[in-house]
Amino acid sequence: MKQRRYTAEEKAWALEQMSAPISRTVVELAKQTGITAVTLRTWRNEAKTQGAQMAGTGKRNGRWSSADKFRAVLQTAAMSEAEISAYCRTAGIVPADLVLWRAACEQANTPTQQEPAKDIASVKRIEQLERELRRKEKALAETAALLVLRKKANAIWGKGEDE
Repeated sequence: MKQRRYTAEEKAWALEQMSAPISRTVVELAKQTGITAVTLRTWRNEAKTQGAQMAGTGKRNGRWSSADKFRAVLQTAAMSEAEISAYCRTAGIVPADLVLWRAACEQANTPTQQEPAKDIASVKRIEQLERELRRKEKALAETAALLVLRKKANAIWGKGEDE
């Protein structure tokens, strides 16, 4: 099968169709233009690495990656409220989401609750309990095996006179 070459204008038009505010999906655009979905995804990913915001990267239904959220917070940090609203409209997000993302970015480097230091006594106690558990499991397995053997013996020879 022969590979078709696309002009720069075709590529630019397709990228424009996939970017905000049009935000057409790759599948939708592939059906309309006849350009394969693989080619469109490649172009979209290349544009995304260059900083463009594209549809079909999970953003239409609110699933932005952490890097995209951080990039949006950085881009809007010095903007006025009107500029943020315009940005949100073109990016397809709600300004309230941007506020939440900003708060999450601010909290990202705060230390989380650290695991309490395990002292030697608790480690030894855990080891002792694990040993005891293994011993009891072995005894239980042995008892179960003896019961099975007794059941089989009773089935073969019947119950003894002393029972």
